[in-house]
Amino acid sequence: MSIETAATATAARSIQNPVLPGFHPDPSILRVGDDYYVATSTFEWYPGVRLHHSRDLVHWRPRGGVITDRRLLDLRGAGDSNGVWAPDLTYHDGRFHLIYSDVASFASGYWDPRNFHTSAPSVDGPWDDPTPLHGRGFDASLFHDEDGSTWLLNLSTDWRPGRDRFGGIEIQRYDLAARELVGAPRIIFTGTAAGLTEGPHLYRHEGWYWLVTAEGGTSWEHQVTVARARELFGPYEADPAGPLLTSAGRPDLRLQKAGHGSLVRTPDGGWYLAHLAARPATPLGNCVLGRETAIQRVDWPDGGWPRIAGGVPADEVAAPGLPDHPWPDEPATDHFDEPVLGSRWATLRRPAGPEWIDLTTRPSHLRVRGGQSPVGRQAPSLVAHRVGAPGCELSTVVEFDPADHRQLAGVTAYYNTLNWHFLYVTRSDDGRVVLELLSSDRGRRTAHPGLTVDTGGATRVGLRAEFDGPVVRFGYDLGSGWRELPIALDATILSDEHAALIVDGEPAAWGFTGAFLGLWVQDLGADGIHADFDEATYRER
Repeated sequence: MSIETAATATAARSIQNPVLPGFHPDPSILRVGDDYYVATSTFEWYPGVRLHHSRDLVHWRPRGGVITDRRLLDLRGAGDSNGVWAPDLTYHDGRFHLIYSDVASFASGYWDPRNFHTSAPSVDGPWDDPTPLHGRGFDASLFHDEDGSTWLLNLSTDWRPGRDRFGGIEIQRYDLAARELVGAPRIIFTGTAAGLTEGPHLYRHEGWYWLVTAEGGTSWEHQVTVARARELFGPYEADPAGPLLTSAGRPDLRLQKAGHGSLVRTPDGGWYLAHLAARPATPLGNCVLGRETAIQRVDWPDGGWPRIAGGVPADEVAAPGLPDHPWPDEPATDHFDEPVLGSRWATLRRPAGPEWIDLTTRPSHLRVRGGQSPVGRQAPSLVAHRVGAPGCELSTVVEFDPADHRQLAGVTAYYNTLNWHFLYVTRSDDGRVVLELLSSDRGRRTAHPGLTVDTGGATRVGLRAEFDGPVVRFGYDLGSGWRELPIALDATILSDEHAALIVDGEPAAWGFTGAFLGLWVQDLGADGIHADFDEATYRER
């Protein structure tokens, strides 16, 4: 390719949104040299704080996660959509710094959050022991000012009845060397009429302090708000033109729930906003893919306010004039040849440790030791892949010899402890090894006994779970080819909207995580059983 042709191709490239499809909310974007990183929320899933890497803002590759062990965070007992909320990734004096919130509850105006700081010389670690900060609020972030000082920002929560629970954006000095907060916290911004002000990120540009916040809640009224001040502590004036970005009132847009953003500057002085968005299957319908990450181009005239074209999320955005940098495609099939799980996988409430994950005893197999029931929150055994497209599937081959009905191994389409579909191998009361199908909708379980399949003594059973728009289908292979179970299950129950539950005006449950396809092993009698999975293939259509 000639230099002229290469330059033309680079100029013509565009960012296709969402850049991180599936469950990747609350993006914190960072540039260090020629490298761009995005850190996203993970809630009750390990590894915590998922990282992606790009060199052109167009092509992204998973970089694994930061919180890979309980030293950094223990998620045993974490409720659905609790755990790691809204991480913040920054770079200062040659080190990467990560702030993350562990939110333990959300009921009756309480959250019980705790914020932590860890740092590392490389984005790949090693990350040092976390420093506990405070529990006054969540969505914490660091701001490194031009004078060398560092500041911690966060939403200040207010539990008192009759008060605004989103009590404003709080700032406090943080001594990086001593790892301690200094002085008293101060409220610097109480938000606009949109309310529910959270997710603060602070920037310095053209002599102003620019405060970027999320407002309007995390659903259809979500937005990105910008305010500015000449002094660090304010007063902060909100942009009189309204939000920088929102899809509120525009059900025609493909990208909905646009909000919770952070800014990044390219080497040539351009600006981009990474933000969360969601893609409902129908206008303002359920979003099975969860909250995803998108990127918008920001125009920032000298002396003016930042602007996004139309103030709405675009599906396609002009890319910066950077060299094209695609990454090799991830193979569809994981043959489990490596000694550790690959970056495509997530595990529920416990890290992928040797007490239940084994990739070495039987080469090229993933051995999963059985764990708790679907409602168990201490030691479940679920290895899962984020659902990244309306049409996708996960297939595997399992070897499993159950002793009774308390031992189950199979594939699942999963949202949380209350909402899932599960096709599994087990043993029936008459001694046969069978395939059974079970569904849970907000905790109400439905068995499908008419679909039970006798495995006929097959030692290797192929299993498949498939998302096809609004439905989930399951299939199996006993050695003579794939067969589909004759039932279409509701995929929309595996969504943030369906998981959320408000009782008497209070949240009894939230949904923040998106759907997964996974390998699930349950040992309800704690008998020490395991299942061996010989490869797993994830494909999108």
